Parts: sequence; structure tokens; C-alpha cells
Amino acid sequence: MPSIRGEFDVQAVPQPTEADPNFAGVARLLLDKSFHGPLEAVSRGQMLAVGGTEGWGVYVAIEQVDGVLEGRRGGFALYHNGTMTPSEGQHLSVMVAPQSGTGQLGGIAGQMAIEIIDGKHFYVFEYDLPA
Repeated sequence: MPSIRGEFDVQAVPQPTEADPNFAGVARLLLDKSFHGPLEAVSRGQMLAVGGTEGWGVYVAIEQVDGVLEGRRGGFALYHNGTMTPSEGQHLSVMVAPQSGTGQLGGIAGQMAIEIIDGKHFYVFEYDLPA
């Protein structure tokens, strides 16, 4: 499975909280990303997050990516699942949604890691494409 690395810019725009008090602690954000390097693409998505003052938190997100991956044009969906606890630290899973590939990226599968170094965001994307 090929592995590529590059930088990305992200803008997370908080949205109004739900009027229903049962959802008052759930944050909703719109995501706007630009990927650079072997993946030249943009993505749009949404994130839901909740956390506590004790240092725990969880989030889920879905984003639709559209652009060029190592010379192949198309798109795919990513889904995120992240957790954080004081005792276990952070765990993040970002996966390509099965059968979400379009264009020349049809059939893509894979996973993406996110690294934040000195305030900059980087991706490491392991993926597989049919020949």
C-alpha cells in the first residue's frame, strides 16, 4: 500500500449550538481543508465534538475530498473517529469510506494519519487503488 505525506490547511468554523438542551454540550463545526503535496485537493465536511473539563473528549467527522492524488483526478469521502482521555492520551482513526471513490479514484481504500508539528498540519495517507 503506497504511503504519501504532505501538508494541509484547515479552517474549522463553529456553528450555532442546538436549541434542544439535550444537545447543548455538542459542538458542531464546518471543515474547509486544502491538501498540498502528492494529494492536491480540497475537502468540505462537518465535525461533531463533545468533551469535559476532566480532559476527555470525542469527535466524529465526515469530509468529501476532491482533487488529484498522484496524478489521478477524482474524489472520496473520509470519516474520522477521535478520542482523548487523560490516562490513554489521543487516538484517531481517519478512514476512506468504502466505495466512495469517484473518477480515477474509483475503488480507493485507505487510511490517513494527521500530525500537528509546530502548529502546522500534515497528513500521512496510506491508500490502495485498483490497477
